Amino acid sequence: MNISGIDHIELYVGDARQTALYLSTAFGFTICGQGGPETGLPGQRSLLLRQGDIQLVLTSGLVVDHPATEYVRRHGDGVACIGIGVDDATAAYRTLVERGAEPVSPPREYGQDDRRAIIAEVAGFSDVTHRLVERHGPPREFLPGAIEVTESQSHGDGKLLRTIDHIAICVPAGGLAPTAQRYADVFGFTQVFTEYIEVGGQGMDSVVVQSPSQEVTFTLIEPDPDRQPGQIDDFLSWHAGAGVQHIAFGTDDIVAAVGRLTDHGVRFLGTPDTYYDGLEARVGHLDAPLAQLRELGVLVDRDHWGQLLQIFTESMHVRRTLFLEIVERRGALTFGSGNIKMLYAAKQRELSGVLS
Repeated sequence: MNISGIDHIELYVGDARQTALYLSTAFGFTICGQGGPETGLPGQRSLLLRQGDIQLVLTSGLVVDHPATEYVRRHGDGVACIGIGVDDATAAYRTLVERGAEPVSPPREYGQDDRRAIIAEVAGFSDVTHRLVERHGPPREFLPGAIEVTESQSHGDGKLLRTIDHIAICVPAGGLAPTAQRYADVFGFTQVFTEYIEVGGQGMDSVVVQSPSQEVTFTLIEPDPDRQPGQIDDFLSWHAGAGVQHIAFGTDDIVAAVGRLTDHGVRFLGTPDTYYDGLEARVGHLDAPLAQLRELGVLVDRDHWGQLLQIFTESMHVRRTLFLEIVERRGALTFGSGNIKMLYAAKQRELSGVLS
């Protein structure tokens, strides 16, 4: 089974049009497709958004018994499906089921001839599914006949974000090891990184798993039940179980991107000014001016291969669950180990206003 990368992410949301408007005006996504009852998708409204190599599908249920309606009732807006690009969806589906994956929907073909897509779904974690996607034809097409490609509606320059770098997933205490093992046994992923983080009296464990192609990366996180409850426990409580905590979008110029996003009204987690004292001594020569990094609140880490620049948004969600990360890799292959404590502490500061 050849996994080429993350084809798309589908979010179930209460109002697809409102969410699409926010993502286009604030983050520069382009609304370029739609589907619903008139295209053979009963009981739902879906919008397709694109930027760089990123594809997002926003789906809202139109009837009470649609899965998107139930998902939003239980979790609020969030990631319901992660689409994975494969060279043969039928063979991949058969292989995964043989390895123990729970089947969700068998292969189905959309379109015809050289303008078609074949998709199948298996269970991922909790109630998040993985959609296996095999594509033939123009890249402009998405799901021929079901998602109609429309004239693009853009409220920005659409060049701020380029790719999906990784997806962070929170699981309950005790769920980390079996989830990581399942991705190894069923999907053929490799464990590439582990970390235990302590912040005050709180703690969390994390494992990073990656596809053989290195194009699909999941950061799995669980709280330490022997320490004080913290923001991972809050996520699991407010999301009502395991789910995607954040999506990391890659950019080629984080300073320019964060500057534009801030101008568009995006709110980022704050970074204490003292973080930048001695930063160059900790991570080496900075490719971006320190004054700009300080002004924007961008974090910097270094591994054996280079530097990683990253920043996290405040949660987009009333439940303070799902948020986004912006990351620029200047050679770095890891995930900002030196900044995880900063993220943890920053999330605690953001949530303190909710919890007080």
